Amino acid sequence: MSAKRYLFTPGPTPVPPEVLAALAEPVVHHRGPDYRSLFGECLERLRAVYRTAGDVLVFTSSGTGAMESAVANLCSPGERVVVVSAGAFGERWRNLAAAYGADVQAVEYEWGETPRPDDLRAKLEEAGGAKAVFLTHSETSTGVVADVQALAAAAKSSRALVVVDAVSSLGAVPLETDAWGLDVVASGSQKALMTPPGIGLVSVSEAAHAAVGSSPRFYFDWERTRAGQAKLDSAFTPAVSLVRGLDVALGLLLDEGLEAAFDRHVRLGRACREGAKAMGLELFSPDEDRSAVVTAILTPAGVDAGELRLALRDRYGVTVAGGHGDLKNRLFRIGHIGYYDVFDVVAALAAVELALVEAGAEVERGVGVARALEAFAPVPAGRGNA
Repeated sequence: MSAKRYLFTPGPTPVPPEVLAALAEPVVHHRGPDYRSLFGECLERLRAVYRTAGDVLVFTSSGTGAMESAVANLCSPGERVVVVSAGAFGERWRNLAAAYGADVQAVEYEWGETPRPDDLRAKLEEAGGAKAVFLTHSETSTGVVADVQALAAAAKSSRALVVVDAVSSLGAVPLETDAWGLDVVASGSQKALMTPPGIGLVSVSEAAHAAVGSSPRFYFDWERTRAGQAKLDSAFTPAVSLVRGLDVALGLLLDEGLEAAFDRHVRLGRACREGAKAMGLELFSPDEDRSAVVTAILTPAGVDAGELRLALRDRYGVTVAGGHGDLKNRLFRIGHIGYYDVFDVVAALAAVELALVEAGAEVERGVGVARALEAFAPVPAGRGNA
């Protein structure tokens, strides 16, 4: 096995050395002034990344915990909600809402399709409205990044609350919480925010706070958490070291500039897609610049995706993600959000090329890497996409 390890999953993602160093600092008491100062700065930076003037609530949990907090606070038994589902994480919204007894109406798509606002409007009209609409911004099981702004406008036309899974999109692709009228946005530390897993984040609008329902909850209760954060405190013991690391990671992201980060992710996605196509591989994710979070690629005939992933890990130290459900043996996914540059993408493509050749696939050597480097270069004004 290769001694050096490379992580190319859409979460967890690599952690910058500055963040790792912060994680190694002495633990402080979460009720003391040192933590309150740190927490206050982290909350300000979170609002800047979320692009909201409202609350961003912090939980010690995965991103799914942040999602569950939205369901636990908004979904009373029997209340109608609409879920837009086009992959594994759209299905997660549906399963969460069903677990809390909501009347779940679904707008369903084949995996790999991009949700359409007109379909959501039609479903809301057919259902007679809904309390909330649950959306997935970046569907990492397929590589699709939905037009959440347009979908939110369709939901708002029926006066529904808009709840968004932005676990893998926050910090990687444009997301305007306030400007787009997003009532709840759930995310997590381990994706584009470049921090180890363990922190769930959720922005909550005043309209969402006012619409809190009757489902039982305790740890994920928004009001309890909000009251604590108003005093720069936590309702329960927070992941102190992870919050310190997240604060540093947010600082790195804001120092780069959100627009610059978005442009970098667009070009990383473009490089990965173009490199894969140059090798003769078929994309499963859309071939568009909005698909900047993860590139989903189908293996050639006769190559099992699971075996390819094991070969990448064992021979080259490269870890890529697999497919979900029926796509498990047909698809692999290269993540490129967070602490990545073009040389990381090139390394992933080079390892894929080597592993495919060893598996008997016909791949022209070197073309994927060359095309990826060409595609990453900034596009001159007036020239369009590379």
